[in-house]
Formats: sequence, structure tokens, C-alpha cells
Amino acid sequence: MELTRGWSGALPPGIADRYELRETRNAAAVLAATSPDEFAEICAVLADFALTTADLVEAGGNESRLAARLNTAFRARGWREGRVDTVVTSRLQVQPWAPAGEVGVTVRESEVVNEGYKVDNVKGRVALDVEWNAKDGNLDRDISAYRALYDAGLIDGAVLLTRTHDDLRDLARELARAAGRSDDEVRSRLSTSTTTHLGKLESRMTRGDAGGCPLLAVAISRRCWVPADGEPARPEAETPWMLTDGVSW
Repeated sequence: MELTRGWSGALPPGIADRYELRETRNAAAVLAATSPDEFAEICAVLADFALTTADLVEAGGNESRLAARLNTAFRARGWREGRVDTVVTSRLQVQPWAPAGEVGVTVRESEVVNEGYKVDNVKGRVALDVEWNAKDGNLDRDISAYRALYDAGLIDGAVLLTRTHDDLRDLARELARAAGRSDDEVRSRLSTSTTTHLGKLESRMTRGDAGGCPLLAVAISRRCWVPADGEPARPEAETPWMLTDGVSW
């Protein structure tokens, strides 16, 4: 599926400058037109967000501090967690046979309930998830939920917040080294290839996993990092540095 650039005219320049953006079916323009209030709230959260050194150096829990911070910002604006469930009702109507003196239709029903996946945030006709550094299988779950909601006519589009990979990995390692972390800890910063990031998401978007649902991907990048007071704007020199075991990168 071809990626579009509806976001270039729909998002404020400050957001487009700080985040990496991808979309299908002109998602940003669609959401700005169909859900202007919700879209404005998304833009406000993105504009207020700042990536900190702690987000990149300190280990998170089941839900990282960063993801929790973003989800809280949406909760404060009235967004709520949702879940996609499917209920299938089958009805058998047995017709009467008059020669046997039968009247009326006999109806038998069977219902199957399939509990679906949760969506981090839903408001109006927009669904939104935050996938900062989770297992990449979460992307399949999220996109499947968007597709089901869209096909059922319950949403007009979806937004998935994630991160870039290489630039943030390099920044995280620079910050970890500057913070005095061990070489093993430095190497471990955002190094796993099976976690959520823009590359994993983009491949799912271009193969059409979201179906007809317009999907906007917003990836937190190095340009979102704001140094704390006293921190240098760039923690390391431009040239590659050496680990104590002689490995450079």
C-alpha cells in the first residue's frame, strides 16, 4: 500500500519537525476533518511532550514511564481505554407446515462472543495506542483492532505512537555512557530488534494490514529529546567512541 503525506498540511510545523511521520489513506487529513477536536488534542499532547534522559537511560516496568506519561496526558483530556469484542449471533428459523397444523415460526439462536484486544485510548471516532518499546507483536494486535473498529463503522481512523530506532539507540547509548553506566548497560540501550519501532510499523502499513482504516504513525525521534538543566546539548562527540573491551561503534 502506498504511503501518503496528508500530515504535511494537517499537522503543525513544530510537530512535523520533531517526529517521524508515516500514514496510509491520508490519515492526518481525514482525522483533522472528521474529528477536529480529538485531532487538536493529539497535536497538543505531541507539542507538550519532551523526551528526557531518564526515558532513555532508566529501565521501565511493564509500562514504561514514557508510555504512562503519554497515556496520562490523553486520559486527562477525556480519552479512555477501550476493547474490541465481537458478538456473532446465528439464528435458525424453522418454517411451519400447514398440513400438519403447524403455525408460527420456530426460532433457535446461538451466540458466540469473542473477546478482543484493548486499545490504549479511544475518544469520539479515533483510536490511539502508545507503543514505545514493547514486543513488536503488539503492533499486529493494535492494527487488527483498528481494522475491526473501522470495518464496524465505529472509528474514522487511528493513530499509533511509537519511536524511531537507530537515532534513539545511539542517543540512549551516549546518555548511558555519560551517566557512568557499565559497557553492558550501554550496549543494552534500545538494542533489541524485536521491539516496537517505526521500521516494524511501516512494513505493516505498506502491506495493508490496516485495510481501509486510515492510520497515522507518529514516531518519537532524537529531535524530541530535551536535556535537563546542566546537561550538554550533545552528550558525546560526533566520532565513534570505544568501549573498554575495544569494541567501537
